[in-house]
Amino acid sequence: MKLWQITAFALASTVSMHSLATDFSFDRPGSGFGTSITPVGQLAWEQSLPSVSYTKQGTAEGYEKTTTIQTDMLFRTGLTDSMELRLGWEGPAWTQIRYAGQKFNDHGLGDVSVGVKKAIDLQDDKMTMAVLGQVSLATGNQGFREDQDTYTIGSTVAYQQNDLLNTSITMYYAMQDGDWSWTAIPTLNYKIVGKWSGYSEFVYRKQESKHEQTSLATGLVYNLNNRTQFDASVGVGLSGDVPDYSGGFGVSYLF
Repeated sequence: MKLWQITAFALASTVSMHSLATDFSFDRPGSGFGTSITPVGQLAWEQSLPSVSYTKQGTAEGYEKTTTIQTDMLFRTGLTDSMELRLGWEGPAWTQIRYAGQKFNDHGLGDVSVGVKKAIDLQDDKMTMAVLGQVSLATGNQGFREDQDTYTIGSTVAYQQNDLLNTSITMYYAMQDGDWSWTAIPTLNYKIVGKWSGYSEFVYRKQESKHEQTSLATGLVYNLNNRTQFDASVGVGLSGDVPDYSGGFGVSYLF
């Protein structure tokens, strides 16, 4: 092969890789998932740095305050042009409970999840869709895991309103030990200026025989380049009279 042919092939490969990275988007931050699929042969690493949650609940002897710090992560890799494999881990976690003038600290590892996301071709320039099948395995340490394995199916439909605004809704249906729950997450993703963008979401969750749960979250996203993203977010629970706050930072990188 001649030198000019080698050079042309290398340039074409570079352009192709750049195009793939440009079309790709991360699923962080937010409780839902996007409709983008990780390119075949590449790996997306989405990492919290970390996430923090705080609750304060009244008891007969005073308030019980719980703070949890967790460093969850998600790995995504393309299986085909329209399907990806997803490996998640709730990661190392630390919790502190303050009650009646005492502090109780604990730490451990969270659960592992395995899932497959499939993009659905709607033959539309502005509307996209993806479906997800996932199982979360109760492999974590006591106090940092679910009681049973959780089986989840989900879908996301997104609509690009214009160059500045994208709207979407994610639906989850989950089963754990025979009990069903469903979650709806409408989301706004919007450009701010330059490499800065933001998101806002409302989360509604209802589980069998339990009260509904609602929350709001918003955050900022900074795209350093086509492969690197930083994010920060805050959230507040709206259900009941128990203060419930969350927040955190994250970084995502496409290898």
